[in-house]
Amino acid sequence: MFIDEVEIYVQSGIGGNGVVHFRREKFVPRGGPDGGDGGKGGDIIIEATTHLNTLNPFHFQSKFIANNGKNGSKQKSSGHSAPNMIIKVPIGTLVYDTTTDQLLVDLTADGQQYLICKGGRGGRGNHHFATSRNQVPQIAEKGEPGEEKFLRLELKLIADVGIVGVPNAGKSSFLASVSKATPKIANYPFTTLEPNLGVVIMDMNHQFVAADIPGLVEGAHDGVGLGDSFLRHIQRTKVILHMLDGLSEDPVADFSQINSELALFDEKLAEKAQIVAFNKMDLPDVQSRWPAVKKAIEKKGYEIVAISTVSHEEVQPLLWRLMEMISAYQEEIEIPDEMPVYRPEPDPRAFTVEASEDGWLVRGKSIERAAAMTYWEHDASVRRFQRIMETIGVDEALAAAGAQMGDTVFVGDYELEYWD
Repeated sequence: MFIDEVEIYVQSGIGGNGVVHFRREKFVPRGGPDGGDGGKGGDIIIEATTHLNTLNPFHFQSKFIANNGKNGSKQKSSGHSAPNMIIKVPIGTLVYDTTTDQLLVDLTADGQQYLICKGGRGGRGNHHFATSRNQVPQIAEKGEPGEEKFLRLELKLIADVGIVGVPNAGKSSFLASVSKATPKIANYPFTTLEPNLGVVIMDMNHQFVAADIPGLVEGAHDGVGLGDSFLRHIQRTKVILHMLDGLSEDPVADFSQINSELALFDEKLAEKAQIVAFNKMDLPDVQSRWPAVKKAIEKKGYEIVAISTVSHEEVQPLLWRLMEMISAYQEEIEIPDEMPVYRPEPDPRAFTVEASEDGWLVRGKSIERAAAMTYWEHDASVRRFQRIMETIGVDEALAAAGAQMGDTVFVGDYELEYWD
């Protein structure tokens, strides 16, 4: 089964906890704090690779969670950082954040990587909090929480030539005859149920990649037949090879129908360089139809050649013509109608205070992270969190909102009591 769109869940690792520990050795009565730092949690990285052609593996695994960092230990020993988790995807994969529907990255080259979720940093051990006034700090940090995202992966094959046409026009036979691709070939419509890629090697210095797109029918842009899921794979191609079935009742009508479907799906597809191949010229009936079809297609302004994938008639000249068209291709640079607007990243210290039936809800990236990294069992850590709330203005905001002594305040997963 060919899958070109999937949804996955990713979560980076939590940082390891820093520890509260003091050096204890014989004859060293005041060894001082030596609690080590926690290790960093693993990142989630997406990487494009040539070793995959489909998103099928994600049909069986859709959840990816990186390992957490290890906790620190005594003698200022830091915990081990967790290895990064690298998710391999085919070249041509677009990664969207499903929550915002924002395109995060378009992976178009082998080895290209993108950091999706950054692992949480390790918490600091108590030796970081030692001062001249507090030489016995009973305080450390827990590891920073990781990040999580729901992603949509969408595959658009990257090929120099996209082979299109009605079902059973001979697209797969053509690809098999000019490359080492092994698509399924049979004498019935919709034999090809997924796109196939093949590398066409002309000589040592000339080669290109061709994609056999499953047969299109009227209404494909609306999902009829094999649907519009395969039309997207033509968007990246430089040249379109339009294969006509010489035994069709009306090859010219087929040609117009497919071009209409391309334009309805994406109007830019109608502007791509296109060459037409009239297939099955090894049959006498097809040979007799060739002059009329040639005249009709050329009248529409398209170049057309007669070929046979069985006898290989005129196949080699067609390949060199495709090579010329690819060499002449220049990707258009779109100039936006309006200048882009650059917006600053949201302030991580920003927060909101909302009233609820059970108390007050304090939401904000920085304050929730600080709560998650606090050792609530240590009074010094709790006092530090109280200073953070005062510093960034949470206390003031709660008072202004009308919080009363004894009210419950929720910060992330933690329940606190408000004191003026």
